[in-house]
Amino acid sequence: MADRTDIRFLLNGDEVSVSDVQATLTLLDYLRLEKRLTGTKEGCAEGDCGACTVLVGRLHQGQLHYETVNACIRFLASLNGCHVVTIEHLSGPNGRLHPVQEAMIEYHGSQCGFCTPGFVMSLYALWMENPKPTETQVETAVQGNLCRCTGYEPIVRAALAVNQYGSPANDHLNAERDTVTAQLTEIRQTARIVTGPDDDRAILPLNVADLAEVLAENPKATIVAGSTDVGLWVTKFMRPISPVVFISHLEELKTIEKTADALTIGAGVTYSESEDAIREAFPHLGEYWDRIAGWQVRNMGTIGGNVANGSPIGDTPPVLIAQGAEVTLQKAGGSRTLPIEDFFIDYGKQDREPGDFVASIRIPLAGEGQIDAAYKISKRRDEDISSVAAGFSVTVADGVITAARIAFGGMAATPKRAANAEAALVGQAWSAEAFEAAAIALAQDFTPLTDWRASSEYRLLVSQNLLRRFHLEHDDAQGQPARLAVA
Repeated sequence: MADRTDIRFLLNGDEVSVSDVQATLTLLDYLRLEKRLTGTKEGCAEGDCGACTVLVGRLHQGQLHYETVNACIRFLASLNGCHVVTIEHLSGPNGRLHPVQEAMIEYHGSQCGFCTPGFVMSLYALWMENPKPTETQVETAVQGNLCRCTGYEPIVRAALAVNQYGSPANDHLNAERDTVTAQLTEIRQTARIVTGPDDDRAILPLNVADLAEVLAENPKATIVAGSTDVGLWVTKFMRPISPVVFISHLEELKTIEKTADALTIGAGVTYSESEDAIREAFPHLGEYWDRIAGWQVRNMGTIGGNVANGSPIGDTPPVLIAQGAEVTLQKAGGSRTLPIEDFFIDYGKQDREPGDFVASIRIPLAGEGQIDAAYKISKRRDEDISSVAAGFSVTVADGVITAARIAFGGMAATPKRAANAEAALVGQAWSAEAFEAAAIALAQDFTPLTDWRASSEYRLLVSQNLLRRFHLEHDDAQGQPARLAVA
């Protein structure tokens, strides 16, 4: 079957076919420059401010699901078979303002107005998913939206009052779901797509087997799942990344399987898609998951991509290492599985052979006596890069520590286990003295660097304090363990 050369999707109420799509053309540039849909704004161009927020609807197992995304770092070529909804599409056929827009006006949720379309789109997505949210749920939904002048209180009040102006049942986007589902089914991908010029080429494999073939043919290709990191390579560093192989549409990489002893997550599963399974299997990661970027980034970014990227400050590798996770790599010649800690070799270097791609991540469930925790230290509480990230897993039997896995990010060139701190704990009684010895031993494990996020001294001290905190939070010898309140 011949390759296709065009990207087909729905834009608001129209079906669109775009040929010769450059791999690095962002959705934001396409909307503003090609379609003159200027309600979607460019603020930071790195997925951090939310001014560019749009909705993207896609079919998953036959069901239409809408989610907020950052148009500034989402590449147009990745949207084949999707429904893109911009702020211009919110008003109904009669031209009346959408209930979310009415609430924003009535509750004075906008001053200069630059950020307002992005807030409206985030609140619209929340309203469709949860018409009666709590204040905390509203705050979580707008983690990825920044406002410089209005202040968040009137925006939160507006979000809580949307039902005064309408109901999701009467919303026209909900009313047209069957029609949109049929349209997306009609334009679904049935062949490999290769589009764009040779120096900026985009490839969308038909399935995982085709992905393996594509990578065998293009071993130096850039693999893009959510583009939450690669997007910045383009918008901030102007890096050439061709050819680009997009994989976010591959259903085979979006599986989540729980067995008696492990949770296995496909490489294409986003943070948002994995959230419920993660919270159920690993309750200690629930709060940590909310600290990963903002809602838009969690809707785009994948755990597989976070691992494959190999960043020393990635949010998930330290906690995955602590849990004893394994990564499965696949290519045209077969697959192999290795401990995730062995995947990270050096800064910018991972154990990936030509043609390899991350297929899945297997995370063992906690065993008897296992105590787990995850911590993230950053300048901002929400939507910020970690200065230090930590995962702890300690097993205790009859008051004695029998096993310990302690991993940190932001402390070395790769996410790394703290071997000396672990050795200081194993065989010792569960006690403040044991954890104090482990904290001191951390100085033998790491010599962190100083950068604009944190100094070397700060990183070491905060890591030591996290060990002390872990002990205090899980020590019930003196009654109720200490638990630091979340602001």
